[in-house]
Amino acid sequence: MKTFKGVDYYNLESLLSSEELMIRDTVREFVSTEIIPIIEKHNREATFPVELVPKMAEIGLLGNTLPHKYGCADLNYVSYGLITQELERGDSAIRSFVSVQSSLVMYPIFRFGSEEQKDYWLPLLASGKKIGCYGLTEPDYGSNPSGMVTKTEKVDGGYILNGAKMWITNGTIADIAVVWAKLDGKVRGFLVEKGMKGFSAPEMKGKHSLRASVTSELIFDNVFLPEKNILPKTEGLKNALMCLNQARFGIAWGVIGAMMACYDSSLNYAKTRVQFSKPIAGYQITQQKLVYMLTEITKAQLLNLQLGRMMDKGEAKHVHVSMAKRNNCEIALEIARIAREIHGANGILDEYPVMRHSANLESVKTYEGTHEMHTLILGEDITGIQAFD
Repeated sequence: MKTFKGVDYYNLESLLSSEELMIRDTVREFVSTEIIPIIEKHNREATFPVELVPKMAEIGLLGNTLPHKYGCADLNYVSYGLITQELERGDSAIRSFVSVQSSLVMYPIFRFGSEEQKDYWLPLLASGKKIGCYGLTEPDYGSNPSGMVTKTEKVDGGYILNGAKMWITNGTIADIAVVWAKLDGKVRGFLVEKGMKGFSAPEMKGKHSLRASVTSELIFDNVFLPEKNILPKTEGLKNALMCLNQARFGIAWGVIGAMMACYDSSLNYAKTRVQFSKPIAGYQITQQKLVYMLTEITKAQLLNLQLGRMMDKGEAKHVHVSMAKRNNCEIALEIARIAREIHGANGILDEYPVMRHSANLESVKTYEGTHEMHTLILGEDITGIQAFD
């Protein structure tokens, strides 16, 4: 298999540390050898390659920004971004798994959990011996999570949980769910374990996007949760949104991997596909498309790198993450569509990665905050006027 060199027109490698480059190259090689050869089959069959989980754990991809004491890699945010970038070159489903396990399960346990919860769950999740999911979105409340109807009631020795969540990555295969529910009107976080009476997680079928990812409903029918299963430091919806901010950072970086895959495939195809006696790369319109793709990838890379450095210094705000997520997802989807045009009819075949990335990016643009919601988040920040209620 040809070594993937990446796309780096502005020599951004020169701005990365030797450790960051080593991490990126390790994951890049992992994607080329472990993910690319199997992903089209899993996409066709709508199955998640669960056999990759221990392999990803072995090279330190799960909970990678968390401390060594929990079996994690304790990396900086730029390294985390580079990991998600490389994984999404393989497939959004693989990057989604790592994003959920790391940012939406391990992070809230680390940030809001008790010492006992952290000591027990984080090493198991870091090693891939346990899989987690994150329950915030509900059937009737996506962009407006404050309207959630899932609730808990305090009883002797714990809580009774009732409600439902939807569009939950990893739900059916998860051993633990970080679930957000109202308790006395305030949103709190809870740990719901597989096998608890009244808890089920049926898989959602019929997807045309993220087909290699497990997407589920979570149903809670009078589920008893012991007192020890509440995340004690949660104190409102803002905590759930803090977790989403972590995941959105990974998405902003991840979609660049999809962009690079589409651009690389398009450039190689255009240089070898001959029409009217010369490669289509020799025609002006094709060159215009390739130049647009490369320019937008470079702009997104610069945006991400500065965001990562700001995250590492503790200077980034949620609005900075919103800008990167909003811009990069929109551009990635546009690049995938242009790539399909360059590939012509061949662009719909799974011999090439283009249509798979395009279909996946339709979901990625929507989840963890729609394009429109991130627009309004930024609009409120720059005008001081809230426009989404």
